[in-house]
Amino acid sequence: MATEGGGKEMNEIKTQFTTREGLYKLLPHSEYSRPNRVPFNSQGSNPVRVSFVNLNDQSGNGDRLCFNVGRELYFYIYKGVRKAADLSKPIDKRIYKGTQPTCHDFNHLTATAESVSLLVGFSAGQVQLIDPIKKETSKLFNEENSCQHLWKVDWNEERQNEGSKTSEEALVTVQRLIDKSRVTCVKWVPGSESLFLVAHSSGNMYLYNVEHTCGTTAPHYQLLKQGESFAVHTCKSKSTRNPLLKWTVGEGALNEFAFSPDGKFLACVSQDGFLRVFSFDSVELHGTMKSYFGGLLCVCWSPDGKYIVTGGEDDLVTVWSFVDCRVIARGHGHKSWVSVVAFDPYTTSVEESDPMEFSGSDEDFQDLLHFGRDRANSTQSRLSKRNSTDSRPVSVTYRFGSVGQDTQLCLWDLTEDILFPHQPLSRARTHTNVMNATSPPAGSNGNSVTTPGNSVPPPLPRSNSLPHSAVSNAGSKSSVMDGAIASGVSKFATLSLHDRKERHHEKDHKRNHSMGHISSKSSDKLNLVTKTKTDPAKTLGTPLCPRMEDVPLLEPLICKKIAHERLTVLIFLEDCIVTACQEGFICTWGRPGKVGSLSSPGQASSPGGTVV
Repeated sequence: MATEGGGKEMNEIKTQFTTREGLYKLLPHSEYSRPNRVPFNSQGSNPVRVSFVNLNDQSGNGDRLCFNVGRELYFYIYKGVRKAADLSKPIDKRIYKGTQPTCHDFNHLTATAESVSLLVGFSAGQVQLIDPIKKETSKLFNEENSCQHLWKVDWNEERQNEGSKTSEEALVTVQRLIDKSRVTCVKWVPGSESLFLVAHSSGNMYLYNVEHTCGTTAPHYQLLKQGESFAVHTCKSKSTRNPLLKWTVGEGALNEFAFSPDGKFLACVSQDGFLRVFSFDSVELHGTMKSYFGGLLCVCWSPDGKYIVTGGEDDLVTVWSFVDCRVIARGHGHKSWVSVVAFDPYTTSVEESDPMEFSGSDEDFQDLLHFGRDRANSTQSRLSKRNSTDSRPVSVTYRFGSVGQDTQLCLWDLTEDILFPHQPLSRARTHTNVMNATSPPAGSNGNSVTTPGNSVPPPLPRSNSLPHSAVSNAGSKSSVMDGAIASGVSKFATLSLHDRKERHHEKDHKRNHSMGHISSKSSDKLNLVTKTKTDPAKTLGTPLCPRMEDVPLLEPLICKKIAHERLTVLIFLEDCIVTACQEGFICTWGRPGKVGSLSSPGQASSPGGTVV
């Protein structure tokens, strides 16, 4: 049952909420779903995902929406807060047999009113390149070349004859040559029209080029770079073929990755509970962070690339500083796993800033904060001085949001009293609540971080990035950037083979794990010990994973139940917020002052009171 505003019952669905900016309101006529509007039975299905693209056409209505529900994939004109959704006229609709879409991503660089490139990942491991405007399927990756037609079923056909059914059953038994596990995340490489990156539940990532084939045999790999809990291989082949690179990251599934706003860094979160941040071009590990417990499920970057937020099975959102490589805050508001985190670039603000903080012009900075749906336009580097910590903005507020399996939407403000705890405050704070020493979190021993107002705050851990010796050696072998890499990825031309001599001499003797052995050895030997497998139980209380009382604990600005089923989507657009739940309803929340009167073309409201 839906309520207007804040109902008294905890299980009531909220249709509006208020922040300091004003009233956010659910727009029922702007809800997208399957044409029959029947809630989807989500049992055993992959999460509903939503992708946006703007075609920059002259009509002023260039926004397009793609979402998956079960075996189905839909492509609509997105009318947002302007007009009511017309579910009877999808531009394209596809139904798949034997597999399900799991994720998708538009290429913003090549999108036009006549054509758009959409990558779709599947539960059986394949990746499909389609054009939903032309209704074409151009290529299929991680599958034999003879099966380019995949499993599409025409959506106008009510039933299939026995012959086609047999054919489709045969298709799903074809061997995946590169990776047989579910695709968890797929994204175009920022600034590229042809390169894309795919993550799998196997813990592997693969770099593809749409211009190259995958070959008819399983690929053979050669080690390119190796470091703490990761390895990168090139594909050995006489002719250029996919994949160009294979990344093995951590243990367990690689749940999500995200490129930094300038496209230079890659943040990955895995089921082993680790955030790992890489320099994408040089394949170097920049820093790591460990969840409080359980796997990390989602990750996002701040609009200026200085902070990363993660969420996962510890029910927390964790804020990590890219510059300092350390946890600077945690947020507790969800009652179950956090499935999506996202920054709001339209509410994030910096009132004044030191010129040394940002290398671009004022126009560039405003551009970056308002990159929104056209994230690919902000891939050019505007952040060349990331390591400058001597100066800081006078007043800064980052807004980010999170949704979870508890069906709740939380909004958070990250303010300068959290970002710069050792500096005197220059002006009144915003409404971010911080659990400080006067109000320690439950279960703490009271030794909380000293608040910024105190005169002598204790030092916080400044860095948990790995030492260079643990990531790569100073010496490098001759270049191996030939074959697939040389012809397919010019940006990787500077990579060299990692010197692995030390690893060949490492021995995992029991004596290496005794305290006596560690205390008697030099710092060089300590570096060797850090290369061994990380024990999650031993990371708590270290810079990798500070204790709850060692970092500020944020409280959400708002925390509202907005769905009956777990939430799987949170996207901030200029005039609205878009959310989606596992029942297959994609909802639009109008921002304050952005909601006009919408006319409904004979559409009924959500059945059964399902308002999300």
